[in-house]
Amino acid sequence: MARRALRPAALRVAAEVTRRWRPYSRLFVVGEPVRWVIGEELDEITRLAKPLGIKLAAPWPLTAARGQAVFFGSHFVLFDGFPEGRDHRLGAAYFHGRPGTPGMPEFDRAYAALRSRHSELHRIQVSHREMEEIVLSSGIDPAKVFRIPIGIAPRYFPPQTPASRSAARRALGLPEGAFVVGSFQKDGVGWAEGRDPKWIKGPDVLVAALTALFAHVPELHVLLSGPARGYVRAELDQRRIPYVHRVLERYADVGDLYAALDAYVVPARQEGGPKGVLEAMSSAVPLVTTRVGQAADLVHDGENGWLVEVGDAEAIADRLERISVGLDDVRRVIEAGLATAAANSYEAQLPLWRAFFTGFVESA
Repeated sequence: MARRALRPAALRVAAEVTRRWRPYSRLFVVGEPVRWVIGEELDEITRLAKPLGIKLAAPWPLTAARGQAVFFGSHFVLFDGFPEGRDHRLGAAYFHGRPGTPGMPEFDRAYAALRSRHSELHRIQVSHREMEEIVLSSGIDPAKVFRIPIGIAPRYFPPQTPASRSAARRALGLPEGAFVVGSFQKDGVGWAEGRDPKWIKGPDVLVAALTALFAHVPELHVLLSGPARGYVRAELDQRRIPYVHRVLERYADVGDLYAALDAYVVPARQEGGPKGVLEAMSSAVPLVTTRVGQAADLVHDGENGWLVEVGDAEAIADRLERISVGLDDVRRVIEAGLATAAANSYEAQLPLWRAFFTGFVESA
């Protein structure tokens, strides 16, 4: 939830309300101005507050509060508006942003801010091993850094069945006999059409892989979701690769898209998650992903999904083609993926979050 400025009268009320709170007895959760993946993650974290004995604070008194616990769902939001002089315990998720990435100066600024703010930061959540190593390389106390993957809410992603697959394809206008590959991410710059590609998400790798696959699997159809997909759509149009694009209003509906798939692809060069790794596994959809983010930690090639090197479009196409003709033991991989998803549900992560919040916010 984003912060907003209070009018003077409201600020006085907020100061009076928060003055009565015991030190560090309330948890404020702060999201990004534009709701996207971070918002869903924070919703799940707030649902864990009750079983953890944590009292959540509404967002509006934050500007007046002193001496409480504040968790930022994005380190970019934290470092852009670092709260000074409020005596808060501050924590943040630091999912992605490899310093030195060409064309991404905000990654360097965030890392520089991290290095200069060690004493003021009490908790950092990282979602995967590479980012853990990057954060630790800043010199921060390792006791402040906790590796907790971006989890999965299985209630939204039930395993695909023949009936759900057929129903989803009818609803989306996809042929029953098509080989449907999914890509549900934002891979364009900004929130409009997205014709300017965001290269770290690998939209060019996705297009190259689908182009190679289409030459061998002519029944290919692509299912896209997420905003700012203009670059990918234009490239698929140029190559006459059929696709359907759906931008959904509710995250809870994404599972209906997975139900239509034969495979899901993550083509990125850098990632904090992506959420699609566990979403596909929970939905019983075969996953092909580059070695990025928490995919590098959670996916074991040929066991619970297929893992290829960053930028290797040919390898992605090869794995997808093998899935399409049944050359691999897809059912075994799907079953292992279901187990991985279950092990990383938010409920299963409760002990990890208990450790994270212990000493950060005082339980009720």
